[in-house]
Amino acid sequence: MGRFDELQFNQTRSDPPHASRTHAMAERIRAWNWRWIAAVAVVVIALLLLRQPLATWLWPETRAERLRQEGARALAQGRLTAADGSGARELYTAALALDPDRADARAGLDRVGQAALAQARAAIARRQFAQAHAALQLADELSVPRAQAGALREQLRRNEAASVGIGDLLEQAASARAAGKLEGSDGALPLYQRVLELQPDHTQALEGREDTLSDLLQQARDRLEAGDLAAAAVIVLRVQAADAGHVELPDALAALARAAETRRREADRQLRSGQLAQALEGYDAALLVDPEDAEAMRGARAVASAHAQRSERLSADYRFDEAEAELQQARSVMGQAATQVPAIAEAQQHLTRARQLHRQVSASAPTPTQRRRLAQLLTEAAQAEARGDLITPPGDSAFDKLRAARAIAPQDRRVHAASARLVPAAVKCFNDALRGNRLVRAGACLDARRALEGENAAVRAGSRELAQRWIALGEQRLSSGDVKGAQAALEAARMLDPTADGLAVFANRLRAATMATDREERRW
Repeated sequence: MGRFDELQFNQTRSDPPHASRTHAMAERIRAWNWRWIAAVAVVVIALLLLRQPLATWLWPETRAERLRQEGARALAQGRLTAADGSGARELYTAALALDPDRADARAGLDRVGQAALAQARAAIARRQFAQAHAALQLADELSVPRAQAGALREQLRRNEAASVGIGDLLEQAASARAAGKLEGSDGALPLYQRVLELQPDHTQALEGREDTLSDLLQQARDRLEAGDLAAAAVIVLRVQAADAGHVELPDALAALARAAETRRREADRQLRSGQLAQALEGYDAALLVDPEDAEAMRGARAVASAHAQRSERLSADYRFDEAEAELQQARSVMGQAATQVPAIAEAQQHLTRARQLHRQVSASAPTPTQRRRLAQLLTEAAQAEARGDLITPPGDSAFDKLRAARAIAPQDRRVHAASARLVPAAVKCFNDALRGNRLVRAGACLDARRALEGENAAVRAGSRELAQRWIALGEQRLSSGDVKGAQAALEAARMLDPTADGLAVFANRLRAATMATDREERRW
């Protein structure tokens, strides 16, 4: 130990106890001082960095004033509008959004409109017609006086007409029509339309457009005769958009409506026979003619429900990929309205439950014991059948046991024999339930028949008969004032047979009753 260390050691030993405490307290004070200094520094830095957001939050008028000033700078620089929000219009609009009472911001927007007119005037003088159109569009959006904008637009039209060469356009249009090229960028119709935009009263252009539209309507008639309703509808609607007063248009629209009704009825027949793709094509064509066609919309909904029911049957056979494909098809038919179709939600639930059941069966029947498990299920199915438990109780019915057996050995002859044996029982179940007017049970028995027999003529006939029963029940509920019960009956009938006799009439009656009920409730 050195001399210095020795002296320091001796001094430490000689320090009284209170000196050590004083020294420790001083160290703690110094540590706390540094902490306070650091905290204050952090607060100061945060205030410096966040001063603008805080100011905007505490004083929104400061933000509005800054936007107004930026808008004035953009206006002075000629930046009237910009997609990124840096244009004068966007900045003044943002200022008004923060403070709707700012008269200076409103005045700024008025100045932007006048500046747009000035830019349009200058663009016309420079023969920059595209820029002139854009500036006039901006002026219109800013609600400049109509007389000012209209005068400039007329000047623009005259200058464009003088520069384009009306004679050349008319020659091109006539040549295109003679060659049979009626539409497209260089077709006769758009060329005549271009001339009429520049000179609305040009006689030769009006006559040429009239003749071209007549040619198009003849094409539509040819498409109708060939059975291509969708193509005919596209042409007729295009003619209507070009000239709603064309002399031949009323007859064309009437012919289109008749063809659409015929196609919709054909789609109804295709739906009943299970031709879902063809039926949907027909309903879509009818909706192309009239997007508000209620019968066609109901038909498309029925197609979606039919796909969902197919998905249920495939789920029952554990054919999950096919079931998922049918369910996806049902969703694609309805698009965003798929959530409004109960059959789609029910099919999804069936698919989920079938997958769970399949996993349970697979787990309880490993490969070495599959035969014993199959024999047990077939025995239990026979016992349930003998008890009369065809479709209930859930999980213990003959149908559920047979479905589990089919998952283990779908090609087993005993499974096929049991399925064939259950068909008469399912038919009897359906007929007994129908005679007793137990419509929900009849529907369950019909589902069992569909799973056992497939979508054959007998099952479709049963669907139609059950739909008629639901319509009759709905009529009774509606007559007694039970609107909700009538609505449930309507949905049940529509899922079974969307084209059932009397369904449309009942739906209209129910709609009227519902509207009356709603009005009464609003009145109270």
